[in-house]
Amino acid sequence: MQIKPAARLGLLPPYLFAELDRLKKEVQQKGVDVISLGIGDPDLPTPAHIVARLQQAAAEPVNHRYPDYEGLERFRAAATEWYRRRFEVALDPRREACALIGSKEGIANFPTAVVDPGDIVLIPDPGYPVYYSGCVFNGGEPYFMTLRRPNGFLPDLGAIPAEVARRAKLMWLNYPNNPTAATAERAFLQDAVNFCLKHNIILAHDFAYSEIAFDGYRAPSVLEVDGARECAIEFHSLSKTYSMTGWRVGFAVGNAELIAALGKVKTNIDSGVFQAVQEAAIAGLEGGEETLQRYCAIYQQRRDLMVGALQRLGLECERPRATFYVWAAVPRGYTSASFAERVLKETGVVITPGSGFGKGGEGFVRFSLTVSSERLNEAVQRIQTLRL
Repeated sequence: MQIKPAARLGLLPPYLFAELDRLKKEVQQKGVDVISLGIGDPDLPTPAHIVARLQQAAAEPVNHRYPDYEGLERFRAAATEWYRRRFEVALDPRREACALIGSKEGIANFPTAVVDPGDIVLIPDPGYPVYYSGCVFNGGEPYFMTLRRPNGFLPDLGAIPAEVARRAKLMWLNYPNNPTAATAERAFLQDAVNFCLKHNIILAHDFAYSEIAFDGYRAPSVLEVDGARECAIEFHSLSKTYSMTGWRVGFAVGNAELIAALGKVKTNIDSGVFQAVQEAAIAGLEGGEETLQRYCAIYQQRRDLMVGALQRLGLECERPRATFYVWAAVPRGYTSASFAERVLKETGVVITPGSGFGKGGEGFVRFSLTVSSERLNEAVQRIQTLRL
């Protein structure tokens, strides 16, 4: 029998990271102690009070059964109350909030709820690859909004052709941004909402990095701006905020019709978030800000260490106000992939080629700050041995 995968899998771009994975194993086989700055997976532990609540909740028989797909009402209430405290945005937990098995799941499933074959999806480039896969898996047509350094890695909404805007159904935004670490002011979010309302476009905002911020910066929610409740949905994750990447819990909030559409997809695809994890997430949303502040201080120290080292090497990079990434231009004569390959082979440090996030990422690499300060110091010292 010849197995023929679905044609939609052929729409995915080549997996650039496969070659880097091969090179990483090759370097490790030579006995090199590899330091990975390639993945956004926090090394700082989940706060103890969240772990304790999970341990308690996991022992409760009521949590051993199927959960509701939309999430415990207590969890949705905790999420919307957190939005009220953090952004002064009032939301109805019953109609304007939905639990997610991590924000990635919600981002992947949302196009199934709103994108029909032939609809255009406006996608930031570079950007989180799931925006693209969710589009093409549902027959959508991607239109890439290139994020350029002179524009602060914000899309130029005025450059979107009128015909594209007319046919567009969905726009993805992500600020604070992965991979560029750029931030967006409230004025830009207002412009984006106005653009979407004018052209009858759904605005989906990936807000996973909102709380990893430095130097007093506070990221605005798109739901703060006028008109957003008519067209917008926002995806939030506890993964970065509370170092809960492995727990797979997040939530979506916003326009009630969009939340209902996403919920209808989810009720046919998944069986919800383990209730004990939701109980633990409630503990995170209701407390633990001191731990978050301490963790952000650690990431800020690492940011300063990495940015200083890269700038001494002559690599152009900004000092990000948010996320735990540093986005740096590669030296002349290199592509994103060739520079990442040289760094891995000669120093044993894994970094991410910007081209892995789309054509707009070519010429850049991403450094993740999710290793201990000791390991980051060692990585910096190794990288400084390169002659560029």
